[in-house]
Amino acid sequence: MSDKDRSGWAVFGIADFRLFGAARFLTGLAYQMQAVAIGWFVYDLTHSALALGLVGLAGFLPAIVCALITGHVADAYDRRLVAAGAFALQSVASFGLLACALAGVHDVWPIYALVILVGTARAFANPSLQALLPTLVPAAQFSSAIAWNASLWQSASVMGPALGGFLYALGPAVVFGGAGASFALASLLTALIRFRPAAVSERPPITWAALSAGIAYIRSQPVVLGAISLDLFTVLLGGATALLPIYAGEVLHVGPLGLGALRSMPAFGAVTMAVLLANYPLRRHAGLRMLRAAAVFGAATVVFGLSTSLPLSMACLFVTGAADMISVYVRQTFVQGETPDAMRGRVSAVNTVFIGASNELGEFESGVLAAAVGAVPAVVVGGAATVGVALLWGKLFPALRNRDRLMVQG
Repeated sequence: MSDKDRSGWAVFGIADFRLFGAARFLTGLAYQMQAVAIGWFVYDLTHSALALGLVGLAGFLPAIVCALITGHVADAYDRRLVAAGAFALQSVASFGLLACALAGVHDVWPIYALVILVGTARAFANPSLQALLPTLVPAAQFSSAIAWNASLWQSASVMGPALGGFLYALGPAVVFGGAGASFALASLLTALIRFRPAAVSERPPITWAALSAGIAYIRSQPVVLGAISLDLFTVLLGGATALLPIYAGEVLHVGPLGLGALRSMPAFGAVTMAVLLANYPLRRHAGLRMLRAAAVFGAATVVFGLSTSLPLSMACLFVTGAADMISVYVRQTFVQGETPDAMRGRVSAVNTVFIGASNELGEFESGVLAAAVGAVPAVVVGGAATVGVALLWGKLFPALRNRDRLMVQG
């Protein structure tokens, strides 16, 4: 790092990283508590499981539809302002939901429209945030920054649903109003970030080659492609989150309180691992450790699937969260740390779609398989398949398996 870069970090970087982290936490908290409120609100209106499923679809589709353009925008414009504008749009959507709650709407379509607006805003925010982070910290601290950033999001994932459920008891308007205020504050904090990397000489042209450059880059990088696809299939096959209500009610017989404990365990495991990684970054054998973490994720899922003990089940879910955090940590470091800055937005947009697809489609896959063979076999088969994927990826992607250090010195 040059003396100029070091002085820029000393003057702006620490404060800017704190602003970035505060905005990240606020948006995570707002999104999580709002998601709980939207689910309850839609169910109160419809009493339909299909209606709840459509909420998830409405939130995820914009990420697919807008993936190419959102990445282009993140690379062509000031990423701080893109993210700040996206947070402001999410605030507008939240206040729109507040208006629906106060007006006592009886139709569900305005809710879907506002959820699509939230999803569109997230589709623009995520690539910009992912591409912005590497410009705020020195390369030597980047892997720790990834871990701290992930710990903030996971902490919000623990606190947000509980806070959303608590505030919903006071009325959905309270949750939507609080989320809107949080998004607005996050927008302001992001706009206040001062440190700017050197501007690119020209904006990428709006051509198919430019828009799809992120896809082409990932395909040309075996380490990045292997890491992203491994994470995709691990969560797609091994995710048991969608079936937790069945386990709480029919397998463990612990009711809603036990369900809450089960749902919190993966996030607790992820937060714990993220803090450990932030203080003790991986130094060697990064690719092999990612593959091992995927295998541990799958094995813990199998044990969870067979467990009839609440403490053992909670421990297994804690392990899945910790193992998944190792995978996230390595993948994000590869994707954000090695991609040229001029195309980080487009690569991050593709990465966002992959991860979103794994979560949403994973829940769909779990539900379909459980309907066909039962919840326990579905979870066990999915976990075993995840172990198999980890072993297979070690063969298919030797560059990933043999990757030693997180960051290539260049």
